[in-house]
Amino acid sequence: MVQYVGTDLDVSFAVLSDATRRGVLEQLGREAASITELADRFHMTLTGMKKHVGVLEQAGLVVTEKVGRVRTCRIGARRLDEAAAWIERYQQLWDARFDGLDQVIDELKRKEQPDERNDEPTKQPTARGK
Repeated sequence: MVQYVGTDLDVSFAVLSDATRRGVLEQLGREAASITELADRFHMTLTGMKKHVGVLEQAGLVVTEKVGRVRTCRIGARRLDEAAAWIERYQQLWDARFDGLDQVIDELKRKEQPDERNDEPTKQPTARGK
């Protein structure tokens, strides 16, 4: 049976699927910036950056405030806890699988190592060698 996780998770991953939006979040995590500053930093038009900021704002990840002619952006109140928890579950699964693989590799390496008690291979007599 397939379990479907709510739309908040879908929205989070959809928003984060774009490299520019991830970059904007990283930038705003350091300091607030105007849309003009963000557009310059990402070498985009103002219209293009407004669209990206709009998507981030709808998802609750960014908040904008207009003072005069300048629209300043900062990180929003919504956190990505649900997405982080989802990723963490898979991280634990993969960690367990890799730990199991490490154990198999270690066991194979132990089997390949020569027996320390017999440093020299034993010679088998041949029928012709008499």
